[in-house]
Amino acid sequence: QVQLVESGGGLVQAGGSLRLSCAASGSTFSMNGIGWYRQAPGKQRELVAAISSRGNTNYADSAKGRFTISTRDNAKNTVYLQMNSLKPEATAVYYCNADLSYGSGTRCFTNNAWGQGTKITVSS
Repeated sequence: QVQLVESGGGLVQAGGSLRLSCAASGSTFSMNGIGWYRQAPGKQRELVAAISSRGNTNYADSAKGRFTISTRDNAKNTVYLQMNSLKPEATAVYYCNADLSYGSGTRCFTNNAWGQGTKITVSS
């Protein structure tokens, strides 16, 4: 079974930084269509940042210039979200989402997966 596991959340003061990680487990051999989402209390889940298989990135307006999404070059089964100059309105549970390809030989599959979420609290 393949899944995504996030880490790196926590409590940080406004203006501080955090780096989230999202790793694909199991026999995943590629991650595509990767995105970081967040859901604040009482609000809908929203896209924060995305990265394509070619490395093209896309950010929500609230994240532009302060957040950076990246993947680990030598494995490409881990994605990061570096968040700088955090604001209290960034408080939310952050989720990663990706299409995970796994298997081998003639038995290869692709499933869309969500991580379990990691909570970030930004204090003012």
